[in-house]
Amino acid sequence: MSQTSSREPLLSRRSLLRGLGGTAAFGALAGCGVPAAYVAPGDRAVADQSTADKKLTWANWPLYIDTDDKNPNRRPTVEAFEKRTGIRVDYVEEINDNDEFFGKISPALMNHQSTGRDVIVISDWMCARFVRLGWVQKMDRAHQPNVARYLDPLLRSPAFDKGRLFTVPWQSGITGIAYNRKKLGREIRHVKDLWASDLKGRVTLLSGLDESFALLMQGNGVDITQWKADDFHRVCDEVEREIQRGQIRRFTGNDYTKDLVSGDVLACQAYSGDVIQLQADNPDIRFVVPEEGAELWSDSLMIPNRARHKANAERLIDYYYDPETAAQLAAWVNYVCPVPAAKEVLAASKDKDTAALADNPLIFPDSDMRKRLAIARDITSTERVEFAKRWNKIVGL
Repeated sequence: MSQTSSREPLLSRRSLLRGLGGTAAFGALAGCGVPAAYVAPGDRAVADQSTADKKLTWANWPLYIDTDDKNPNRRPTVEAFEKRTGIRVDYVEEINDNDEFFGKISPALMNHQSTGRDVIVISDWMCARFVRLGWVQKMDRAHQPNVARYLDPLLRSPAFDKGRLFTVPWQSGITGIAYNRKKLGREIRHVKDLWASDLKGRVTLLSGLDESFALLMQGNGVDITQWKADDFHRVCDEVEREIQRGQIRRFTGNDYTKDLVSGDVLACQAYSGDVIQLQADNPDIRFVVPEEGAELWSDSLMIPNRARHKANAERLIDYYYDPETAAQLAAWVNYVCPVPAAKEVLAASKDKDTAALADNPLIFPDSDMRKRLAIARDITSTERVEFAKRWNKIVGL
């Protein structure tokens, strides 16, 4: 298993919502176009070729799977799956942005055509759109005993997919606060600490609507599993006030890491997986799940409509829920592992650095942290255009 410090830092999986681009496009689908875009259950499947055709095509993000230390083009867990099952995997790193990928495959899906992909990985807030539009197929848990047994209870039933019938988390993460403990000279424990006078001009927030709003709501004591429109607008009012008084340096995508490392920023909204990477070089950088709570999010596996190798895809997904496989993946990507049983596998490793990952709460949250994590209720299609318009104006998108 690769050690955290032996490779380049991972790119963030939380994509930046760029302007109204994909959001506006979806607004058209979600409004008067929904009847044409929606696909009924009976039109989602085609004859499954899995038995006769032992292959599948898998679309994922760059740098989001284990690779061989000597040859980055080799993916050990994929190769092990192929050897175990005889199923050939065409693994394509083609997803760089949720909205961009939505635009790429939506024409086929709304026209009841195959996307040419059997498995895709996108962020849950985008998965919610696919589920509502009927663009993904219900999985057969009879083919997925590992998923049924080992999926983290915290992730089992998001609002958009009760019981995880259409989606299965690939990796999860936490949106919390990162800060430089040494340079700041104190601890951060609350979301409201970002507005303290000694941080003026040295705070950044995430620019993406879906990435930023939940944590800020939690700072106001909101239960993000059932937040309301008034809660969103209250956050916007708060952020506008902090901009006016010069508290917020700027809004960022994943480039917040550069500001934090350089010391230009002392505290910021951040993703747990990124901070693990930063801590390998600077132990003074801390990540905190505020006492009010933090958002637990996922990027999830889905089987799109008209996939020709559904059974093969279900088998692949279940393979990654074997604790041994999940542990190997977790040791490489360092995000929150959706398979808690993988912790014991890592702890038993003969490699000291690998075994230490089992005790990292940003990979396996401890019981205290788990009590403060919540999955945010997603933004509905009706809300999205209005909310994105206000938020993008605030952050300058």
